[in-house]
Amino acid sequence: MDIVLLLKAAIMGVVEGLTEFLPISSTGHLILAGALLGFDDAKAKVFDIAIQTGAIFAVILVYWERIRTTVAALPTQRQAQRFALNVLIGFLPAVVLGLLLGKAIKAHLFTPVVVASTFIVGGFIILWAERRQQAAVRIQSVDEMGPLDALKVGLVQCLAMVPGTSRSGATIIGGMLLGLSRKAATDYSFFLAIPTLIGAGVYSLYKERALLSVADVPLFTVGLVFSFISAWLCVRWLLRYISSHSFVPFAYYRIVFGLVVLLTAWSGLVTWAD
Repeated sequence: MDIVLLLKAAIMGVVEGLTEFLPISSTGHLILAGALLGFDDAKAKVFDIAIQTGAIFAVILVYWERIRTTVAALPTQRQAQRFALNVLIGFLPAVVLGLLLGKAIKAHLFTPVVVASTFIVGGFIILWAERRQQAAVRIQSVDEMGPLDALKVGLVQCLAMVPGTSRSGATIIGGMLLGLSRKAATDYSFFLAIPTLIGAGVYSLYKERALLSVADVPLFTVGLVFSFISAWLCVRWLLRYISSHSFVPFAYYRIVFGLVVLLTAWSGLVTWAD
């Protein structure tokens, strides 16, 4: 296996893990990083989706106690059943719309210019959401959510099919706009990510299996491992961060980064590959 290719896989894994659960778009960063590294062919696109599974294992590890107790209590406890049902309800819109629109979105929207534009728009939405958050909170914990709340957040998650939007950003900021506290929105975003990203990874690997071979195992393994480690560190940090901070810095990061990509593309300083 080419050492340079493995190094690119490690870098992409770190990018995925550090950006998957922050409201800054992992897909957008992977598209831009892949364009810079020349790691953006058809197999690389499958790789980008598959290594999300590594990041999800980090979430499972961080929330393992809650997941274990919920599964154990499912046969008898109403609260556990309600929680599991809310995760399922939130997951379903992404399945339906992903199957209907996924191919068209990948064909037309996976470009650096689209990513940069949605970075900027998303940044302004975060600023707006944070300004109205204090007066809008009606749900302090994921256990207080009802099925309608879950469905609304699940529908908002579908916006993340547009690259650069951010799945975590859509669910966290969307949840806040719908009345969830910052902590409740973040927790639900993490739990919703488990079936969403595992499902996307398995489906992508199955659909594009003709592109893959046994020789690709080291490449995907490196990506998964680095994605897991960096995501584990990021999730632990984020849960501490939100206890006393807002998402405003991420909004400014999105706006500045999006402008940099657009300016470098317009000036020709960087040739961003589609």
